Amino acid sequence: MSGKQKDALLKQRIRDGQISREDVVRRLAELAFGRANDCVKLVLDENASLDKLDLSLLSEVKRNDKGTVEVRLIDRLRALEQLQLLASENGKDVEAFLLALQGDHRQ
Repeated sequence: MSGKQKDALLKQRIRDGQISREDVVRRLAELAFGRANDCVKLVLDENASLDKLDLSLLSEVKRNDKGTVEVRLIDRLRALEQLQLLASENGKDVEAFLLALQGDHRQ
């Protein structure tokens, strides 16, 4: 299943009010370990297409009249703290998920 298909299924579960614990853990991990490349591209590339950028880590963008740009990203430490909290509630599930996220299927 492609990433876009997974995103569509997640959005449907959210609309239906059926979001799971695994959905929350997966999203927190994406936020905690995601790359901010597209957020930087947004402010550096005037021709960047918003539809093609992953701006999920972006919290705020400010541009002043002198052209200075300030970019704020989500608080990764807070996302990691929430992951740790979930892990302490049921460590094996989160550990298995993180191993799978890293491509380690030795479970």
